[in-house]
Amino acid sequence: MSGRTLRLVCTAAVAAQAALVPATATAEPWPAAPGQPSMAALLTDLQSLYRQSEQATAVYGATAERLERQRTETDRLAAALGRARQDLAAGRAAAGRLARQEYQGTSDFSPYLRLLLARDPQHALEQGHVIGQLARQRAGAVARLTSGERTADRLAHAARTAYDARLALARRQQRDRDAVREKLHAIEKLLASLSPAQLTALAAVEKNGTDQARTALLASGELGTARPPTPEGEAAVRYAVRQLGKPYRWGATGPAAYDCSGLTSRAWGQAGTPIPRTSQEQWARLPHVPLAQLRPGDLVVYFPRATHVALYLGDGMVVQAPRPGTQVKVSPLTANPVLGAVRPDPGGSPLPRYAPPALPPGAAAGADTAPPKL
Repeated sequence: MSGRTLRLVCTAAVAAQAALVPATATAEPWPAAPGQPSMAALLTDLQSLYRQSEQATAVYGATAERLERQRTETDRLAAALGRARQDLAAGRAAAGRLARQEYQGTSDFSPYLRLLLARDPQHALEQGHVIGQLARQRAGAVARLTSGERTADRLAHAARTAYDARLALARRQQRDRDAVREKLHAIEKLLASLSPAQLTALAAVEKNGTDQARTALLASGELGTARPPTPEGEAAVRYAVRQLGKPYRWGATGPAAYDCSGLTSRAWGQAGTPIPRTSQEQWARLPHVPLAQLRPGDLVVYFPRATHVALYLGDGMVVQAPRPGTQVKVSPLTANPVLGAVRPDPGGSPLPRYAPPALPPGAAAGADTAPPKL
């Protein structure tokens, strides 16, 4: 994607943010020329397109998650089928050895006839024991061989079914990706029609709206008092801070680059607490906590479909991988429309003392808002 496309897509996120925060004196609407839509109309159109692309992205993310699970299931069945075929080959080899042994031990008289003609009763009993043992071995070998063939057939059928499902999901993933790109192209096309002055005004709305929202949130007391993290939460925070400045790349989980949920899942994985990979799964499967109880290490989830996520640092700030073309950075918690928060370690005990990690210069530089993931 070109740099201009990235800038246009990022500006779309600004427009969506503008629809959620009040305009300020430094972000006054430009005068609309005759026949041109007003700023309010443009923001409404952009917000509608943005939400459509956000929904398409959520569908794509859910399909990608299902595809990953299906790949795991396909690999598991393939491995089980390989083992079953090895066992079946071993069973056939054992049956062949038993057949050769019986053939090599035969004479003109069957073992049963030799038993009847034996003069020594004890010897006859021993011969009978051997015959019974051979019969049991032969029956066991046949039973194992039959069971192995049935197991191999069942696993082969399951593996074929799983592979077909995997192919279907891969095709659906491609369609979902195309849907996201179509929505983003519509946003790009609309933004391309705006003048530099209009784009500058939208950027001003982003900054002013974000600053106002953070100030209002801190003043409201909704975040409550500062809370220390657990040892695992502290480890996740410190790992995330060490990633500052690394580039955003869709689908990346580090250590060279990250997308938003790639950063949060990697940080908590490094802290010894594995969590789901995507922001939607993190929101769906991790315990929810109110904003008033946030502590460093908690995850803040954004947008109605949970399409973005960041890691809470404290004092109303998060560390996040915002969007394509940006780097991992520190942002206000209110940089995007907040859906809620989740806690990966609800049973952990908070530290008695906690010193936040020092942030490097420029940790908060760059754009804050997050467009739908590509």
